[in-house]
Amino acid sequence: MAAKLRKGDNVVVLTGKDKGKKGEIQSVDPKAGKAVVDGVNVAIRHTRQTQTSQGGRQPKAMPIDLSNLALMDKNGKATRVGFRMEGDKKVRFAKTTGEAI
Repeated sequence: MAAKLRKGDNVVVLTGKDKGKKGEIQSVDPKAGKAVVDGVNVAIRHTRQTQTSQGGRQPKAMPIDLSNLALMDKNGKATRVGFRMEGDKKVRFAKTTGEAI
């Protein structure tokens, strides 16, 4: 199945504690159905000090379910993703504007 959301897409969070927040997808795990979005679902992780890095409390973006994310169109609103053929290529497009992504 084709990926509706990919690394580098700008998305908005639909549900949960970070509802309404916007960010860019850093990584996607299609098998688990989750994505890491910068600035969303941030947890504090305690790290031990090493010779190369300072220890302490580090904020880290945790994975969020793909069903809780929606692609942002050019107007900054949430949109669904559709697929269509343009010539020989299959392209994604925003359902609200009809614009290819």
